[in-house]
Amino acid sequence: MTGDPLLSGVDLVKSFGQTKALDGARLDLRAGEVVAVMGPSGSGKSTLLHCLAGIIRPDGGTVRYDGRDLSSMSDTARSALRRSDFGFVFQFGQLVVELTCLENVALPLRLGGVRRREAERRARDWLDRLEVGDVARHRPSEISGGQGQRVAVARALVTRPRVIFADEPTGALDSLNGERVMTSLVDAAQQTGAAILLVTHEARVAAYSDREVVVRDGRSRQVDVVPAGQL
Repeated sequence: MTGDPLLSGVDLVKSFGQTKALDGARLDLRAGEVVAVMGPSGSGKSTLLHCLAGIIRPDGGTVRYDGRDLSSMSDTARSALRRSDFGFVFQFGQLVVELTCLENVALPLRLGGVRRREAERRARDWLDRLEVGDVARHRPSEISGGQGQRVAVARALVTRPRVIFADEPTGALDSLNGERVMTSLVDAAQQTGAAILLVTHEARVAAYSDREVVVRDGRSRQVDVVPAGQL
């Protein structure tokens, strides 16, 4: 893809105590692109995602989104950005157990000030698109893992974000449900024009991406771009 990156991290450094998780990592993500971040457990993949999403601040380097420096933004500003422009899908869904699936999907809209009826209308639309409309009134404990992940995808997409961060989104699923979740995620993102930053250690999941970025050496000393399927 051509054009300036929508999201970029340059020379990112992050330590947790004496452990250096990132040591000069770099990554660019362009609008509409699907990029898979791969590497062994503990390599810094999730730390890189969290820095790029503004969840944590890097100790060094810069993160820029749409021309803005996330590293210098206040916590409040970064939180607002995560509600409006970013969507998230995590390994175990992280749905709110006390809420129904419909209420879970509507939650980002409600936090953004959308009235309940309108928020739930949009939420139901996304549940239907992802073929889980029949579980709208169920709570997360009453549905399967595959259904729960598609509900989480609906929640990530309901605000029509420009970037979706997916951290091991199929890690807790069998291969069939994993493929259904990835197909749903990528198809829905393509419909809305969202970019996806996908953290995974599975080649079959990375195959859904346009390209792969590999975190090596266990401490993310470098991030290499390689053609998809060449790991």
